Amino acid sequence: MKYYENMVEMGCFSRSELAKALQLGDNTAATILQQYQKKGYIERVRHNFYVVISIENKQPILSRYGIGSRLFPDASVSHHSAFEVYGYANQVFYEVYVMTSSRFKDFEYDGITFRRVSPKGTVQTEIIGGVRVTGVEQTVIDSINDVDKIAGLEELLRCLDLIPTLNEEKLLFTLNEYQNGFLYQKTGFILKHFRESYGLSDAFFRICADRIPKSDRYLTKEHIGYVYHPEWRLMAPKDINTVINKGVDYHAAL
Repeated sequence: MKYYENMVEMGCFSRSELAKALQLGDNTAATILQQYQKKGYIERVRHNFYVVISIENKQPILSRYGIGSRLFPDASVSHHSAFEVYGYANQVFYEVYVMTSSRFKDFEYDGITFRRVSPKGTVQTEIIGGVRVTGVEQTVIDSINDVDKIAGLEELLRCLDLIPTLNEEKLLFTLNEYQNGFLYQKTGFILKHFRESYGLSDAFFRICADRIPKSDRYLTKEHIGYVYHPEWRLMAPKDINTVINKGVDYHAAL
């Protein structure tokens, strides 16, 4: 128990981080990790990364989001997981999306799968309850970009419906970091539905429209029953409200 309180202050750590914090040699730190893991004071999350276990309830002292945001120095919880942290998620997934330039394979800890997402340019982040998370506007653009890979259109729209307001300068900053015309196209179409509640200007949508590629696209890969929206050159649901409100197969409702 000699080092337990020090470990609690750290929350989670690698062997080298523990050795540095406690001013120990690497071999000594390895021995302590082995001993404390055997006694149930810490658990291995993944290779060379550990989380402290509460003596009272025998659970990790950090949430899944806290662990995810500490995996690497630049790590931040992103996409749907960020919406969960902000309280804007319609569902809670058994996955945590981690945006980091450090490569790692998906891994599971305590019933939660941690998945890496590669950042695009400079990432806007916030600290929420001790968790580094992508900023709301960053999260919105990331989620629109990856709508076919993460959460899906219905869940994304329901998350967006819970957000009270957005800063269009921050939205445009992230869009510019992506440098992706199709993303401007999708963003303009989707966010126009929320323009009044978010307080987005006409200028924002003009910028999105000006960067539309010279080709028609489908909003998502699952596009049965989509209709054409000439303003955005997109095949997409006829009415986004149908997707948000009914919670059923929106293709059948068109």
